[in-house]
Amino acid sequence: MDEARLLQRISVNPQIFGGKPIIRGRRLAVEHILGMLGAGDTPETILAGYPWLEPDDIQACLVYARRIVANERIEPLTIDSAP
Repeated sequence: MDEARLLQRISVNPQIFGGKPIIRGRRLAVEHILGMLGAGDTPETILAGYPWLEPDDIQACLVYARRIVANERIEPLTIDSAP
């Protein structure tokens, strides 16, 4: 599935989580899925915990995160000096 179609799975509703991005209009935030993946949960574990969730929903979260990061400047916490 192409990125544009995947991103259609992500929506924002000011009435849910203060307008944070959510998956298919449900009360599951993109950041929650990303946090689970970051904590080491596998997509299979996440899908088992949310029976209505589909693999493309997880992929959509990753695409969304990549697009956000691609447009964000992050200052390094430390600056390495050349030897």
